Amino acid sequence: MERMRRTAVFSHGKDSSPHSRKIIALAETARREGYEVLTPDYRGIDSPKDRITKLVDSCKDVQGDLVLVGSSLGGYISLAAAPTLHTRGIFLMAPAVYFDQLPPLRDRSIDCPFTIVHGWRDDVVPVDDSLRLAREYRATLHIVDSDHLLHTHLRMIRFYFEHFLIGLDLPHDLQ
Repeated sequence: MERMRRTAVFSHGKDSSPHSRKIIALAETARREGYEVLTPDYRGIDSPKDRITKLVDSCKDVQGDLVLVGSSLGGYISLAAAPTLHTRGIFLMAPAVYFDQLPPLRDRSIDCPFTIVHGWRDDVVPVDDSLRLAREYRATLHIVDSDHLLHTHLRMIRFYFEHFLIGLDLPHDLQ
């Protein structure tokens, strides 16, 4: 029996790149779990709307299950694009969702499982934003003693991501 294709698409933050420490580490975890990996490059694209368009265009030929992974502004981009892309799951790190310069997400637009990881000491995106987002969507939330980059907890985040991917494969009554 042939396994369905699965792809994880990583969206980096505003001042980051597709070669960040988190993306490299989590892409390795995704590949180990049988996922193909895409990492669009948003550098030089300041408009959130244009970043969303780039993400959607990058996924137009993807077949099978699609998992979106986003960090900071990439978290917002992932959430905004998820309904259009019929996403299987979303994994977010310190998502910048409630900033005034970002258009609000459509209410109740996310209908797939998602997990958030955020640092208590984040001085870029308030941890309260992830608490609000998790409460609104009943998402899984992991708060760690780290800053916005979350590099001090990368090993744990890889574990959370692996757990998340495995959970997507479980029958609903076992989740």
